[in-house]
Amino acid sequence: MATLRWGATKSVRSVAFAPTPCGVRLILAAASFDGTVSIWEDFSDENAGSGSDVRKNLAENGGWECTAQIEGHQSEVKDVVWNKNGTLLATCGRDRSVWIWECFLPGTIGGDNGANNSGEGEGDFECIAVLHGHKGDVKCIRFAPSNNQWGDGDEILLSSSFDCTIKCWAEDAGEWYCAATLLSDVHSSSVWSIAIAPGGVRMISASSDCIAIWRCYTATEKKEMMTSEEWQSSDGLWKCVRTIPSLYSFDVYSVDCAPSCAGHGRIASASADESIQIYREIRGNGGEGATSFAEAPRFVVDAKSSPCHQGEVNCVRWHPRDGKSLASASDDGLVKIWTYNPA
Repeated sequence: MATLRWGATKSVRSVAFAPTPCGVRLILAAASFDGTVSIWEDFSDENAGSGSDVRKNLAENGGWECTAQIEGHQSEVKDVVWNKNGTLLATCGRDRSVWIWECFLPGTIGGDNGANNSGEGEGDFECIAVLHGHKGDVKCIRFAPSNNQWGDGDEILLSSSFDCTIKCWAEDAGEWYCAATLLSDVHSSSVWSIAIAPGGVRMISASSDCIAIWRCYTATEKKEMMTSEEWQSSDGLWKCVRTIPSLYSFDVYSVDCAPSCAGHGRIASASADESIQIYREIRGNGGEGATSFAEAPRFVVDAKSSPCHQGEVNCVRWHPRDGKSLASASDDGLVKIWTYNPA
């Protein structure tokens, strides 16, 4: 386990691994309540045995170094997330806005800025969109595949807020717009976190009242399900298909779906009780038909670590490729890297 320390004096709210290809060092983005996003890179293997050439903080941070900082939000940054190819980084915050940054960081799949595959060279970030629409703090953001159902872009961006809503942002002709606002009685308080399952058809949202399972329906299915008055666009539809009571006695601040290589239906969650839990989806219809079970799956607790921080755990994220590494961030100002060994 590595513990990353730097000059931030306020809570670390969110962390996210960049989808770097095999053979390239790990890259991690960390969002802080001081209004900045820090970019970290793992130099541990590259600098092993290099003696005096190793920067002083590499030993202190277990081989990790802070290589860039992003600024723009007017107040606390609540979440940070990379898109599938590492070409875009999205951030959101207390200022009720969502920012999308184009990434030119060496070593990411699509943003090497002319650098070679070793990840050498200088990187940079450029803001390409600032999205407004939420009426409260934006708590969480996630990229998901559009599956040709939203605009003309390859991906959509989902955001959840203190205003108890989830918004779906899509790209059309290079411009980002709000394609849908999920207004319902699903959540009665802040939607702290959302997670996208592999494939992008299922979304999970977490609040103080429940954990909700959402399914994305195609534009054709939407037209069949809704009246002509309700069906007002050619975009798809997100619909809540099941709510389950929270298994915590505290607020669930973060949920994240594991990559497929971690095993079927793995979900990590983090709570105000300083713990991290991993859930595993179980098969079998339990008296329900195959279709309804596919839409409303059941989960059991697979692993738990408590306490894992000396403060509320604000975020937990899986590494997008290996299925074994997780990162967590807490009010104690620390980012911790964990290894998950499924039974």
